[in-house]
Amino acid sequence: MEVIFFSPTIKNSLHSLEKHARSKSSQYIDLLGRFGNKLGMPYSKKITRNLFELRIRGQQEVRIFYCFHQDKAVIVHFFIKKSQKTPRKEIQTALGRIALLT
Repeated sequence: MEVIFFSPTIKNSLHSLEKHARSKSSQYIDLLGRFGNKLGMPYSKKITRNLFELRIRGQQEVRIFYCFHQDKAVIVHFFIKKSQKTPRKEIQTALGRIALLT
């Protein structure tokens, strides 16, 4: 499955992560491309009907939100996780971008 980015800014911003988080993010995105919607825990988790997250664990915890659109996985948003619960604002940002795809 092809993995694309909602915008070049998201792709470029992923490169600003710490080395370990950047490397793991790249590996998980490759897994997403290989397994598509069959990718599950501990790598991916369903958030809403069409919103999923890649779960990068480590020193820098990162969540990469994606959806499936026209037989592609689209990375719509990511953030560095600082609290136990995913902030609603981050989910709303991702859902807003998904709405722009349709």
